[in-house]
Amino acid sequence: MGRAGRRLPTSRTEWAALVAAWSEPHRRYHDLAHLAAVLGLVGELGGAADPDAVRLAAWYHDVVYVPERDDNEAISAQRARAGLRGLVGDERVAEVERLVLLTAGHEPAPDDVDGAVLCDADLAVLAGPPGAYATYASAIRAEYAHLSDEEFTAGRIAVLEHLLGLETLYRTPAARPWTETARANMTAELVLLRRRAGSS
Repeated sequence: MGRAGRRLPTSRTEWAALVAAWSEPHRRYHDLAHLAAVLGLVGELGGAADPDAVRLAAWYHDVVYVPERDDNEAISAQRARAGLRGLVGDERVAEVERLVLLTAGHEPAPDDVDGAVLCDADLAVLAGPPGAYATYASAIRAEYAHLSDEEFTAGRIAVLEHLLGLETLYRTPAARPWTETARANMTAELVLLRRRAGSS
């Protein structure tokens, strides 16, 4: 992550504030490891029209992560605009803000190559091996420890149904082969959650 950090065109104070935000103790999945993974994949997937904007958006896409809120992406986008003002050009600030907002639904337009790279990198965890996926799912549950099992199950089912309902889950050529594995992982989790909901 050091190299990615050095490429972040912001002041040291802003960079430190971002690292501190991603290091908050309540984060179990949306932490520095997730940030590093997304940054790495942004480079690997390639094809971005404005790679610097996509990397900046990766830094800000979950910079605000409060599980009790449902507007984290919107607040993170506002945080990006405030943090980058005067450090990069206005057009790039606007693009970073737009990209961060896309991570709320992960539905970039077909011709949005930058949005595709960011969203695919963010959703790559869904296509991990079964053990890694289970670890991810457990970490998500830990982040929502304030919810009862019934509340969490209902919310998680809604998230999985949304993702499984996307016409295209992964949009970059490099990530498209992940689709089958990701759908299998999510479907398996959904079956377990629905069974749990039905027995409660």
